[in-house]
Amino acid sequence: MTETSTTFPSGAPGAFTAEQKEYLQGFMAGASVSFGGTTAVSSAPPVASPASEPTVHGTALADLCKEELWKHHENPLDAWERLIAHAHADKLPDAENTYRFKTHGLFYVAPAQDSFMIRLRVPACEITAHQFHGLADLASEIGNGHVDLTTRGNIQLRELRPRDLVTVLTRVQELGLTSRGSGADNIRNVTASPNCGFDPSEVLDVRPYAKAVHHYILNHRDCYGLPRKFNIAFDNGGSLTVAADTNDVAFIATRVTESSLRQSGTDIPVCAPGVYFRLQLGGITGHQDFARDTGVLIAPDQSVALSAAIVRVFAEHGDRTNRKKARLKYVLDKWGFDRFLTEVQKKLSFPLVRVPLAACEPRRPLVKHGWIGPYKQAQPGLTSIGVGVPVGRMSSKQMHGLATLAANFGKGDIRLTIWQNVIIPHVPNALVASACRQLQHLGFTTEASSTTSGI
Repeated sequence: MTETSTTFPSGAPGAFTAEQKEYLQGFMAGASVSFGGTTAVSSAPPVASPASEPTVHGTALADLCKEELWKHHENPLDAWERLIAHAHADKLPDAENTYRFKTHGLFYVAPAQDSFMIRLRVPACEITAHQFHGLADLASEIGNGHVDLTTRGNIQLRELRPRDLVTVLTRVQELGLTSRGSGADNIRNVTASPNCGFDPSEVLDVRPYAKAVHHYILNHRDCYGLPRKFNIAFDNGGSLTVAADTNDVAFIATRVTESSLRQSGTDIPVCAPGVYFRLQLGGITGHQDFARDTGVLIAPDQSVALSAAIVRVFAEHGDRTNRKKARLKYVLDKWGFDRFLTEVQKKLSFPLVRVPLAACEPRRPLVKHGWIGPYKQAQPGLTSIGVGVPVGRMSSKQMHGLATLAANFGKGDIRLTIWQNVIIPHVPNALVASACRQLQHLGFTTEASSTTSGI
């Protein structure tokens, strides 16, 4: 592809679609239950302020909100010794350490309870039966015997005592998981369409790209301590939404064909036929604003570099004085997409190519009810089973049962959905009825409805 110019959208978003309205309703309902290979990218530090007094990305210390001052005085990533001390003393944290520990995924949930909750990262919403068994053991041994599935396709354990903080972190790591950055002003769990790899309608299996971004974040300290939390999603362009437009950054897999190029009047030298990601920016569910298409089309293997560049521009220019105006949306509202993407371009080694949406093939229809029940896979003879989890909560016993079933009937692969349900893929067609009966015996549902899907 070669670069061409297209005006970026910079005005107010349009009316919400029916799907977006459904997501907002489901998100608010779920939230009330839950809280009762890469391309080079520049990571040069921002230009120092000429003022004699220290600043944080150009903001004077006196103007920072208290959370930014706490981050400035001690990077929350360096709180391990504090965590050990609190665990040894079985001590509850003060306000500053309550905030600091969130970077490690640990949430002190007072006044509801004098205990902690840990939120994990499950990149691309994919977890193994072995990991599920291990988390079930953790929940029963040092938690309350239950886990909650979240609206970002990950898992939370509750009622942890201060003395168990280090234990839960180390045991989670021993399972090959982490909670680092799952709270506070950091990039949250990187989501992906939960039916990747077996959806007959998918344009691209996006799991490798979502996981590459996940690992990039974990290994770059400057991707932490942002002005506010940050969400990234990858959509496979298939039949099940991951509500990518509710994220700060969304990569939507799309296919460009010679036919779609001709119909849109786009020259092939600008964009050759193939599979790409379209970039959306600025989703923020709590403010009922959805991400908008930027016109940018990238090769999938450019997604890590582009994610990192966007995050760094946000880190340098986001508002660190007013947390109510600190999300990416407000940088976009202030600057417009053109200026923001111009700053992003400065951090990239490849040009951002802008292609009309009409040059891409239209998306196929989405399935209703969040993929609950049996669905035929792209692989002949196999079926995936969407499992409804009442209010997104399951007991340790249910977790063990589901993990055993996923291993015995499938390949030990479990997918978590943003609707707080699960999918068990790779079940032979002849075993689907038996698997569904066992799931129902465990207290789950495999019959689709608006209620069971979490909408």
